[in-house]
Amino acid sequence: MGYARKVGWVTAGLVIGAGACYCIYRLTRGRKQNKEKMAEGGSGDVDDVGDCPGARYNDWSDDDDDNSENKGIVWYPPWARIGTEAGTRARARARARATRARRAVQKRASPNSDDTVLSPQELQKVLCLVEMSEKPYILEAALIALGNNAAYAFNRDIIRDLGGLPIVAKILNTRDPIVKEKALIVLNNLSVNAENQRRLKIYMNQVCDDTITSRLNSSVQLAGLRLLTNMTVTNEYQHMLANSISDFFRLFSAGNEETKFQVLKLLLNLAENPAMTRELLRAQVPSSLGSLFNKKENKEVILKLLVIFENIIDNFKWEEDEPTQNQFSEGSLFFFLKEFQVCADKILGIESHQDFLVKVKVGKFMAKLAEHMFPKSQE
Repeated sequence: MGYARKVGWVTAGLVIGAGACYCIYRLTRGRKQNKEKMAEGGSGDVDDVGDCPGARYNDWSDDDDDNSENKGIVWYPPWARIGTEAGTRARARARARATRARRAVQKRASPNSDDTVLSPQELQKVLCLVEMSEKPYILEAALIALGNNAAYAFNRDIIRDLGGLPIVAKILNTRDPIVKEKALIVLNNLSVNAENQRRLKIYMNQVCDDTITSRLNSSVQLAGLRLLTNMTVTNEYQHMLANSISDFFRLFSAGNEETKFQVLKLLLNLAENPAMTRELLRAQVPSSLGSLFNKKENKEVILKLLVIFENIIDNFKWEEDEPTQNQFSEGSLFFFLKEFQVCADKILGIESHQDFLVKVKVGKFMAKLAEHMFPKSQE
């Protein structure tokens, strides 16, 4: 009897252990797939859920068929055996927890699927979740749903009318970088609207400060740069970034290629506005900016930077009897352009930069620089 009992306990332990391992495997695989989809910009299929420990759901299915592949993954306790009365009750309780969690956290919406566009009533519920919840995974899921729905023009007005702008902007104060990034994405999608821009301008200084002080090349920094780029598509709010132009040049010099391109888009918006020309020329630029022309930098980066410089020169006009260098200090972009001949010589040299298009663009730029910016009469 004693030996049989021991064998029974060992067998039961193996069964329970195997079931737990399988459950962990399913949850781990679901989380990995979710993160991969989020990294690609899509919405994940697996959500963390409420206060139900061990519960993980796939597509919020209510199907009671346990063998259905479309059913959400629900963790059942080892004693919830099929065919027993206690097991049936345990499984029913697990499904009830899943249903409550599904109703608490809205289904993640995808702009590629028409049936996941939320109605105004559903958007109101999601905004309530964002406003009331303190759980990062709930905030993340709700913000993803808002961001995807804000990609539709008709939803931008609805979310604004529901009071969503200050609710989402409040999340910018969080220390969780994932949640902050999702909030910036929502605001970025909402900012493609003139009225929304008018109301979002009060948050531009905060977004600018957070973007500059965020970890270099981080997702939060890139999301902040995208929002600022959208907010500066028109000339109306560009002046609010005048004191941060030097920091943008610093990010451009120190950042990776993705950060460089995003900063260039922002600076290009500013350079196309004649009212921002002198603010750009006053900005302090790092000495390393010139090194971009001394190595095999990405050709597109150099060409876009030259376009920005050309716009600045085209918009710059010397005022009558204005003393040369009167308003510009050492280390400013003005002095960098004045000494740009050094960079040009390196690019036009035979062994420096081999790209023919870059050399042609630099040659044209130097001619324009000498004609409009620094004519001999100003030397």
